[in-house]
Parts: sequence; C-alpha cells; structure tokens
Amino acid sequence: MNEFMERALQLAVNNVNNDGQPFGAVLVKDDQIVAEGVNELHIRHDVSGHAELLAIRRAQEKLQTNNLSGFVMYASGEPCPMCLTAMYFAGIEEVYYCQSVEDAEAVGLGKSKWIYEDLKKEKVNRSLKMKQIKIREEQENPMRIWEKKTNQG
Repeated sequence: MNEFMERALQLAVNNVNNDGQPFGAVLVKDDQIVAEGVNELHIRHDVSGHAELLAIRRAQEKLQTNNLSGFVMYASGEPCPMCLTAMYFAGIEEVYYCQSVEDAEAVGLGKSKWIYEDLKKEKVNRSLKMKQIKIREEQENPMRIWEKKTNQG
C-alpha cells in the first residue's frame, strides 16, 4: 500500500469519526496530491457529495480544466457508478481502491452494488423509469445548434 492509498484511508477514517461515511479519495498527478475529498452527504445534503467527485471538482477548479488525463484516483472504497462515470468524463484512466462494493453492502452501504446491477438491465427493465419525449421539428434543437457552432471552425 502506498502513501496515497494510506491518505485515502485516513480521510475515510477521519470522516467516519466526524459522523460521515467511510469514503475518502485522493487525486494524484506526477506523484503529487492535487486534490482530496471525503463523502460530505452528512454536511451538505447533496447526493453528489462523494469523495471522488469532490476531489475531481477541486482539481478541475484548481487547474481550470475538465481534462484530468494522466491523473490517478486512490479511493478507500470502490467507486460508485456516479463517481466512475465522472472519472470517465474527466479522462482519468487509473483507479485504485481498497474496499469493494460488496464490502460496503456488508455494512449497510449497498446502494452502489444495487445501482451497478440495475444498470446492467435493459432501459425498460430498470427501476428508474425513463421515457424519451422527442423534440418537435418546429422547436430549436440544442444539439443541432451545438453541432453547427462546433463545425464552423
């Protein structure tokens, strides 16, 4: 175990001792910690306040970029689907974690495992019902506007 994972674990322990959940994350580039986070759901009442997401947000704000290619995430727990998706969008290519979603489920934190399972299903069979409402021809289409703007250069 390296110093970055040790730090992620210590953040998680500290968070539990401060009435939070057992999750800490450290975002690293070139063997330097760029940003950290712990789950802050108990502080901000924000379901997106996960350790990994907060570390990503802080790094992007600090560096004024959305591209975190070349960064490595160290997380005390296996990232949930939301955090994992953010890592994909940010360009993070490497993640290390200690405790699995099964470990989390065993102590009453089973939402991540359940969501991973639900996402494997066809859209129509997922527990979150999704229905597409098509844009009418006479309406402005934001994706077409974006396409025209980005193809002008």
